[in-house]
Amino acid sequence: MGREFIPLFDDWANYYEQTVSGQDEEYKEVFEDYDNILETVALKSLGTVVEFGVGTGNLTEKLIAAGREVYGIEPSKVMREISKARFMNLELFDGDFLDFPDLPGCIDSIVSTYAFHHLTDDEKDSALAIYSKLLPEKGKVIFADTAFINEEDRQERYRTVTKQGYKNLLEDLQREYYTTLEVLDQLFKKNGFQVKFEKLNSYVWLMEAVKKNRN
Repeated sequence: MGREFIPLFDDWANYYEQTVSGQDEEYKEVFEDYDNILETVALKSLGTVVEFGVGTGNLTEKLIAAGREVYGIEPSKVMREISKARFMNLELFDGDFLDFPDLPGCIDSIVSTYAFHHLTDDEKDSALAIYSKLLPEKGKVIFADTAFINEEDRQERYRTVTKQGYKNLLEDLQREYYTTLEVLDQLFKKNGFQVKFEKLNSYVWLMEAVKKNRN
């Protein structure tokens, strides 16, 4: 459920802002246009929003600025403490994509950036099944995350990163559960969503899914 990565999150919290601002050369392309990626996700959301993987609160800030009511879910205690210090009135809970507290009222959107890859494909499937039940008709799932077009694209990316000498990035891409657009398309459709994808930088894709009427 991604909780195996919590020690990494706790450690990363101390230099997360340096990474996303492009100061880490290996991850510069991954976080290229970071601010615009967050802005895009926030502006495509609707109404009351559940944000998974709040981290240090950068997307949260965009959501609040856009006038959204936000419920934040974050498994890392260190990250939660940072976000809570930034947003004293934020409804922030210990949880993850699959295991989170019951939330009051109607949820209109579910959002996340740079986090859905912490789930295996089977776990992604289970998560989308939960969201399909949680959201009303025309409710939205809006994620931005690293993904590959297909397996050929994955292998080409591995070769490129190897040539660049980015050992840490290569280990990250091979260790975590980055998937393909082909798989994501199948999973969203299986769980009752109409989905479209938009490339936001060399690594990151926007996934905008709308719950269909099952009747």
